[in-house]
Amino acid sequence: MQNQKLRIAVYNYRDYDEGIYFEKFRDAYNAEYVIIREPPTEQTAALAANCQGVSVITTAITEPIIRIWKEAGVQHISTRTIGYDHVDVEAAARYGITVSNVSYSTGSVADYTVMLILMALRKMKMIMRRADAMDYSLPGSIGRQIGDLTVGVVGTGRIGQHVIRNLSGFGCRILASDPFEQECVRQYASYVDRETLFRESDVITFHVPAIPDTYHIVNRDSLEIMKDGVVLVNTARGSVIDTAALLDALESGKVGAAALDVIENELGIFYGDYKYEVIGHREMSILKDLPNVLMLPHMAFYTENAVSDMVEHSIASIAMEARGERSPKRVDV
Repeated sequence: MQNQKLRIAVYNYRDYDEGIYFEKFRDAYNAEYVIIREPPTEQTAALAANCQGVSVITTAITEPIIRIWKEAGVQHISTRTIGYDHVDVEAAARYGITVSNVSYSTGSVADYTVMLILMALRKMKMIMRRADAMDYSLPGSIGRQIGDLTVGVVGTGRIGQHVIRNLSGFGCRILASDPFEQECVRQYASYVDRETLFRESDVITFHVPAIPDTYHIVNRDSLEIMKDGVVLVNTARGSVIDTAALLDALESGKVGAAALDVIENELGIFYGDYKYEVIGHREMSILKDLPNVLMLPHMAFYTENAVSDMVEHSIASIAMEARGERSPKRVDV
């Protein structure tokens, strides 16, 4: 039994990045893969026949797909992402299939977040567009120094903590908000309630999961109490921000700039090439054309370290669950 191959169906398989690491870890986990370059659908679900587990990314994993996987013998669903809101975990539980997510190097998102804050404060989108058109004039492009500002960090889990450590080197005042306060944060930041953070911060960055308590925490009411010209950065989950409210606040000048690596209703759009197509996401199309908005394709995580972690953790969870062990990454219903 110990020498039995671990059979995994890998959906959305990408040769150019993840494929390198799936091959790297193949022998270590005695694994063989069913390579499926398409996303999981009711049409492709049966391709996982006789696999102990499936490895997926951010495509909708619905009850009909899970039912087909159950019939095919799948025991575990591992998403190669931190977020798992795209998986119907309750349906999986009903069918007796366990679900796990992954973790990865926090530096990937934390470094990217600080980069976006600096780019927003220094109006880099405008400057780069001008430079591309050989317009090297100065009017309208003056920026702000982060050391003079108050930065609010909503969510102080592993990534939020790393962001705060990064920010501490700039000399800015740092506020933090989280229902579960961490002692290690206190040497760099002051914990306050969320309303105080919104009221006093010049820049606000979000590092929270997609749960009911974080849904639309940026909304018309919370935007009203923020400083005029506040800069918002979201590398967490699109559901954190009410996009329609944000658009109105950007148009009125209440929000001075936004850097968004995620957006509501992004599922099925990011990681595809749509330059000659209508994407069917009106708010995204508007946001990406605003001069003070950085609209990015959910890739803060995307470093060699993180992709390696995501692949290995996904394989490891499937291997543990196949042996009847509980993966530390298992998602509880």
